Amino acid sequence: MVEISIRPITLPIYGLDLLRQESSDEGYKFIERLVGEWNQRTNRFDQPGEVLLGLFQMTRLVGLGGLNRDPYTTDRGVGRIRHVYVTVSSRRQGLGETLVRSLLDRSQTSFAAVRLRTDNPAATRLYENLGFIRIDDPTASHVFVHGVRPIG
Repeated sequence: MVEISIRPITLPIYGLDLLRQESSDEGYKFIERLVGEWNQRTNRFDQPGEVLLGLFQMTRLVGLGGLNRDPYTTDRGVGRIRHVYVTVSSRRQGLGETLVRSLLDRSQTSFAAVRLRTDNPAATRLYENLGFIRIDDPTASHVFVHGVRPIG
C-alpha cells in the first residue's frame, strides 16, 4: 500500500506542472485558472477558513483541491470547494473522496454550508455520495450543509 498524505500547500509546488498539463489534456481549465489567480494574487486561499490542499502519494503530488469563501454569495457562512483534481493514474483508489472529505472536515469550523459547481458525471457521483445535494443555481450545482446529512 502506498503512503497517502494530504496537507496545505502554496504555489509554486513541485509536480503542479504534471497536474496542469494532464487536466488541460482532458479539457479542464480549472488548474490553469488556479495558477492564474494565484499569480495575479486574486486567490491565494489565505482568507479565514480557506485552504489549498495537496494530495500526495509518498512525495509525489497527485491531486489538489481548495476551499474558499463562496464569492457568489454575500453569506460569509458559505464556502466553496474549487479546483479538485486527481491524476488519471491515481483515480479509482478513493483518493478523490479522501481529498473532498478533508476539505469538508476543514470547512466545518468556518462554513455552515459548502457549494461547488461541476458538470462532470463522475465528480457528480462522488459529491452526491458524500452528501452534496443537487441545486438549481446558476453559480453552483451542489451544496453540502453541515449537520443535515453526516459524511459517509
